[in-house]
Amino acid sequence: MLNLERDLVFFDVEATGLHIIRDRIIQIAMIKHFRNGDSPKELCLLINPGIPMSEEAFKVHGISPSSLANKPTFQQVAQQIFDFIGEADLAGYNSNRFDIPILMEELNRYGFDFSIDNRRLIDMQRIYYKMEPRTLRAAYQFYCNKDLENAHDALEDIRATVEVLNGQLERYKDQDYTTDEGQVVSKPVQNNIQALHDFTNDLKTPDATQKFRYDAAGEIVFNFGKYINQNVAKILYEDRNYYHWILEKEFSIQVKKLVKKLLKEYEQNLKNNNEM
Repeated sequence: MLNLERDLVFFDVEATGLHIIRDRIIQIAMIKHFRNGDSPKELCLLINPGIPMSEEAFKVHGISPSSLANKPTFQQVAQQIFDFIGEADLAGYNSNRFDIPILMEELNRYGFDFSIDNRRLIDMQRIYYKMEPRTLRAAYQFYCNKDLENAHDALEDIRATVEVLNGQLERYKDQDYTTDEGQVVSKPVQNNIQALHDFTNDLKTPDATQKFRYDAAGEIVFNFGKYINQNVAKILYEDRNYYHWILEKEFSIQVKKLVKKLLKEYEQNLKNNNEM
């Protein structure tokens, strides 16, 4: 039994490819665990992406374009997905780098402001790669002592992911973790959503596409382009053309929200300092 302070949605998506912005979701499966102890609720949808599917993606998940021809578009199911998740925390396997960012893009495309600012994000791949670096199939075998059949079917994958987390919680409940720098983290894999969030998120970068990173002082700096390693908020304030360029170009919705937030906070701080 997971120790929950609020609802937790495990989810997995299959897509037309691996590009967070250009590709589209073709299947989403979700299992919602409730903090009040109610039985988990499942939702699995096939979606017509409206764009071609890459051959590489088809080889991975085996979902053919013909099988999606009569399925609803994402626009038609966006409200259902948005309402199912609600205010829940999110969990998945490699979800921080792919599933969450592409879902944010899809929902934003149809007017849904899906924020992760106040959600805890649990990525079982991050636990696994830090403790036992392998694949989901190997993780399922390792932690659950079972063979994963129908891999890359979203619902089967996310069911296996739930079992993997429970296996990880049991296996590592008394185990410390040593970082590459030699720092010992005491028992990071525990039945606590905040602790799992902290352990599975990359605290060196605030966005999934790694366009920004934190410097030694904890400030957000550019991780690309002509302003690399410079303070993002300061540059956005001083170079409004660059700010608008980011908003207009093919950056993730997560990046665009972040630059808006950083600029607003910078301007507010300047105002407060001038009024002192």
